[in-house]
Amino acid sequence: MVIDVHGHVVAPPELYAYQASLLASRGAHGRGALHISDERLVNAVWGSRMGEPATHVQLLDEVGTDVQFISPRPFHAMHSVQPERIVHWYTEAANDIIARLCNLFPGRFRGIAGLPQCAGVSPRNTLEELERCVRELGFIGCMINPDPYEGAGTPPGLGDEYWYPLYEKLVELDVPALIHSASCVSPRESYSLHFINEETIAVLSLLNSNVFKDFPTLKIIISHAGGAVPYQIGRFMAGRYRNPKAEPFETSIRRLYFDTCLYTKDSLELLFKTVGVDRCLFGTENPGTASVINPNTGDYMDNTRPLIERIEWLSEEDKHKIFHENAERLFRLV
Repeated sequence: MVIDVHGHVVAPPELYAYQASLLASRGAHGRGALHISDERLVNAVWGSRMGEPATHVQLLDEVGTDVQFISPRPFHAMHSVQPERIVHWYTEAANDIIARLCNLFPGRFRGIAGLPQCAGVSPRNTLEELERCVRELGFIGCMINPDPYEGAGTPPGLGDEYWYPLYEKLVELDVPALIHSASCVSPRESYSLHFINEETIAVLSLLNSNVFKDFPTLKIIISHAGGAVPYQIGRFMAGRYRNPKAEPFETSIRRLYFDTCLYTKDSLELLFKTVGVDRCLFGTENPGTASVINPNTGDYMDNTRPLIERIEWLSEEDKHKIFHENAERLFRLV
């Protein structure tokens, strides 16, 4: 069994035409209606006939992924957009598409909710949609954007009590959250770089706060393998060592979980050695940014399962934990 905890929905263009309509009107004509048939949804992820370029399900088959958790495409989240109501309407529509795909492909996809976060608005305003997705649609987690300003402002760090209403709801529902940044409007960084920067900030903000004292059962996964932290952990270890009473940083980091959304064997080995295989969940974001052929190997960059399987010092038990057991335990799939 191979479970990929980091995937995003492949939706037909009607969803993004609906989004464009909301953006153009700013909601002046109401939320409108989105009509997509089941056939259109199936064709979006499967393809209507043989011989077409590989589609979502075919790519998963090729790389041997049995189950993938899917969430809305982050760069479409439009969390920095006003008015707030169109962010809610689009997020609800995207989550509904995911729920339908999970029903159309039972056992192949599981839903991870997008939250209607809006810059400058309390995360309390996301709780109704989170509860709807978990209790009514059967989703098993959610995605949190640590920067709803999308590079145009300074949000409170994830260790700030500003986020506590969301953490309280996650604990109540007993579902994990995947920390994943969204789009970036700043000219200083691409959205891919913004991901890494924000996820690095998220790790430090969480581990230098009281969040896990106040919410000891909170389950947080950092996407893209923790940003830059596994590479720079020595700096943060040194900072903690200056205070003999502080918990060592290498201990604190194990309060978090990490996906394996990395695309080289060396970086994956470093992640496993830094945080431990029991804190790592297989995740690829396939299809996504790295769904491109590596000219040096002839393989897709995001086909990372063979990279992990070729790490000699990982035991078979370690690999089972990474590929499915950790996800089954954390998301309560068994």
